Amino acid sequence: MILKQVAEHKDAIAAVCKKVSGNLNIKPAADKRVVSLNKELFLGEDFKALWDQIKYKTTYRVDFETEVLIEKCCDMLQQGLNVSAAKLLYTKAKVSVSEGGVDAAETQRLSVLTSTAKEQLPDIVTYLQNRTNLTRKTIVEILTRSKTLETFKKNPQAYMEDAAKIISSVMRLLIVDGIKYTKLGDSEYYAQELFNSEELTGYLARNMIESHRFVYNYVVYDSENERDFAESFERNESVKVYAKLPDWFKISTPLGSYNLDWAVVIEDNGQNKLYFGVETKGNISFDSLRPTEYYKIQCGEKHFEA
Repeated sequence: MILKQVAEHKDAIAAVCKKVSGNLNIKPAADKRVVSLNKELFLGEDFKALWDQIKYKTTYRVDFETEVLIEKCCDMLQQGLNVSAAKLLYTKAKVSVSEGGVDAAETQRLSVLTSTAKEQLPDIVTYLQNRTNLTRKTIVEILTRSKTLETFKKNPQAYMEDAAKIISSVMRLLIVDGIKYTKLGDSEYYAQELFNSEELTGYLARNMIESHRFVYNYVVYDSENERDFAESFERNESVKVYAKLPDWFKISTPLGSYNLDWAVVIEDNGQNKLYFGVETKGNISFDSLRPTEYYKIQCGEKHFEA
């Protein structure tokens, strides 16, 4: 009885179901494979030598002068702050009610500057302290010496948000410039045996390709870019062995943990063995990455230098 009632709406129902399920990542169970280690490569001398190059853990310290931070923040606030007065936005709409529902159409929009409005100013020092972890003394120095507080009165919230972004950006740059990594010692490292600690699975023709140069018998990839990298490694006869570094291989940075994508051994004209850490990102220039990603990569380079 119910089917007869909805039969005339069959096509519409099917279209909605198809639209909703279109984003579901459904994988056929028959294509599921458990990934196992390629023991010949994993236990081979090439991978052991590669792992000995990258396995060690480090600690870091950051050195920068407070005065330099204050001066750079003042310069950037003067150049980068562009806060306009707050506005009140009024809209008027015409509402139509029918059997099909409620429909609203905007008929008028009006904005009014609030420059003459008087309001209690928020605690900007506490706000910036929570956002940047700087001392109150340093924040007060930055704000007063930047001579931008008149703008704060025009639009307090916009000023605080923009100032926090600018100060954080300056701090990131100084942190990376002043960071020093130190190797913890010969006994502090990621053990090669950790590759046995988790079971990897993937789906054929979905997110994995068969491999003869990887430390596993299949490469499980997270993106098309990763797949392209893996395929290029497979085709390149100079590549002796490569590994996609697991999530547990982390490098500490002031901006959060950094996880390098690939480690590769390449034989140079059959003579020298070259060891590389490789990022999957197609472009690692500053303009192509989020600032945090870019600075994490810079920290990663200094970690491996140590």
